[in-house]
Amino acid sequence: MAVIRYVLAALKPGVKAEDYERFEREVDYKVAAGLKTIISYRTHRIGEVGMGLQGGPWDYIERIEITDRAAYEAELAVAGKDLIDELYAKYLDRSKTVSIWSELIEP
Repeated sequence: MAVIRYVLAALKPGVKAEDYERFEREVDYKVAAGLKTIISYRTHRIGEVGMGLQGGPWDYIERIEITDRAAYEAELAVAGKDLIDELYAKYLDRSKTVSIWSELIEP
């Protein structure tokens, strides 16, 4: 069964969306493509959040389909460490980041 991680993320104050999105296209997508545990990875700009969802506001949601959570976390801690450090140092507000772990229900 596929494991899907959704990540809700907010930009740091003063960060321009176009700068973050360029980083996503030029760096993050390329790093994610090189990780063995990631089946698919995409970032989406959030247009609207329905009432009742607390903790935001968020600017983006990521959808990461992985092979195995433990293997993914281990690989990310090594091969993705520099990327994660750069994301939070330059672009994202770590205090607003929320992860949602799920299992895909196949049709």
